[in-house]
Amino acid sequence: MIFAGFTTTCAHAASPARFLISDLRQQGDHLQIVIVILNDGEDQQSIALPERVEARVETADSARVTWAHRIETGSEHIVVSPASYGRAIYILPSFNAPDTTNMSISIPAWETVRAVVKAENESLAREPLELASTPSPSLNSETRSTVRSSADRSSGNAFLNNLSAYEPVYITYGPGTDTEARIQFSFKYQLFGRPRSTSNQQSLLDGLHFAYSQRMFWDLDAQSSPFRNIDFQPELFYLTPVETLPNNVSLSAQGGIRHESNGRSGADSRSLNTIYLAPMATALLGDGYRISVAPRLAVYVGDLSDNPDIQRYRGNLSLAMELGHDEGLLLSTHSRYNFSSGKGAFSADLSYPLQRIIGGAPNFYLFGQGFFGYGENLLDYERNEMRLRAGLAIVR
Repeated sequence: MIFAGFTTTCAHAASPARFLISDLRQQGDHLQIVIVILNDGEDQQSIALPERVEARVETADSARVTWAHRIETGSEHIVVSPASYGRAIYILPSFNAPDTTNMSISIPAWETVRAVVKAENESLAREPLELASTPSPSLNSETRSTVRSSADRSSGNAFLNNLSAYEPVYITYGPGTDTEARIQFSFKYQLFGRPRSTSNQQSLLDGLHFAYSQRMFWDLDAQSSPFRNIDFQPELFYLTPVETLPNNVSLSAQGGIRHESNGRSGADSRSLNTIYLAPMATALLGDGYRISVAPRLAVYVGDLSDNPDIQRYRGNLSLAMELGHDEGLLLSTHSRYNFSSGKGAFSADLSYPLQRIIGGAPNFYLFGQGFFGYGENLLDYERNEMRLRAGLAIVR
């Protein structure tokens, strides 16, 4: 389950890239952190950088975790040539520590070298041999010209960075039903402004997004293996900027209108429209773990003649939750309930990076999925089901 505004994706553990803190500077009430990404491998690396990453701040008598926000530099990925390096800049907002002498900052997810902020906030101390161990002649290769592949569509597409993940993207399988395989892909697109901006000068229009999700249920055991049902879910929504509180809690909200239909006709036709509001909160638990909660209130609007009693089975209230580690095990749950009819549904996804189990494995998550209740898909909204599936995901 993806919480819009809280999605993070880091470089995978098997990558030969190393992350180092190369500089710390006080910029007004923000602390700027310069990250150097070293590629020790023999192949070019495309490193995904999260919008936010957990930073650990320690003094002689205390320690706390907080969010470091990335300053957008044009792409959510950085390409680093072999034996070369790249840079990314993050900030700690509202960093107004009364005494920074011997204060240290590290980023646990990347196992970065711990940086010490001196009282004058202009330099740092770090493990002395890390940068020196990288051959200096290769550092100029960052400016080396490259020839783009014909499959690379980033050149000439100025708005590509506004496209990002939304709901999970996966394929799962569970035998013994008429919907053995379940496949989903999803994306969102920021309609105005720059993506993932940390500027305080954002336009109100920057929060406006279009999203599309498609969920397919595949009857593999039937003759000719048809898709039993396909749910189409376009939506238009507004996402507020993330507000980070001093207690390591981040708040945001999302509101929008969603259309759902299955593209069928006659008795099998299903469609509905909802207007929804979903406040969201994420709290850091330390050591890279976090918990996210997003209740949602949805109101049905428009024609429900294809499924006049669907509200009885789906209700108006739902709750999405996430608990886990961005680089490890992650549990995502979603529940909905109608208190009048006593009907609803509960689903859970459990995922883990495949490379943590098999070194050198493809860039997938192991993905387990369970569903219990009414309406796993639109066609069967009146059907009480239990489904268990397993498969692979690229977005969780």
